[in-house]
Amino acid sequence: MVTIEAATSADIDAITDRWVELARDQRAHGSHLMPDENRDTIHDSVARHVIENSLFVARDEGIVGFVMFNLQSGMYEQATTRGIIQNVYVEPEHRDSGIGSELLDAAEKALVERGAERLALEVMAKNESARRLYRSRGYEPHRIELEKSLENDNHSKE
Repeated sequence: MVTIEAATSADIDAITDRWVELARDQRAHGSHLMPDENRDTIHDSVARHVIENSLFVARDEGIVGFVMFNLQSGMYEQATTRGIIQNVYVEPEHRDSGIGSELLDAAEKALVERGAERLALEVMAKNESARRLYRSRGYEPHRIELEKSLENDNHSKE
């Protein structure tokens, strides 16, 4: 039986390993993040999320998934308090079993309890299965990022 609970300091290395797997998976969907090259950075980020109680894990006999979240902060004043959900990951053999939804439920609830009025997350445009999950849970496009490669740019600059 899978349980969703707050991550502990004993989980940091295992979550870091799973984040590296997530980053590898996302490369197939067009992500530019380099998995292994970012291991130390994500290790520090995971540790901060554990301290801030903003990282949940899904446990079976071990960690089979995780989600990171926080309230948006930055240099601009906002008209609403936004909760940001990041890095939803479920190990491949446990996907399509509801664990991703359980992780989202837990993160959404925690963010609402912390004062979030709106929730946001990012997903790779080419990751149709993740987009389908988020749409089914009521997430809609809010902002669209466009990108182009300059390698074969045939447009002249005028």
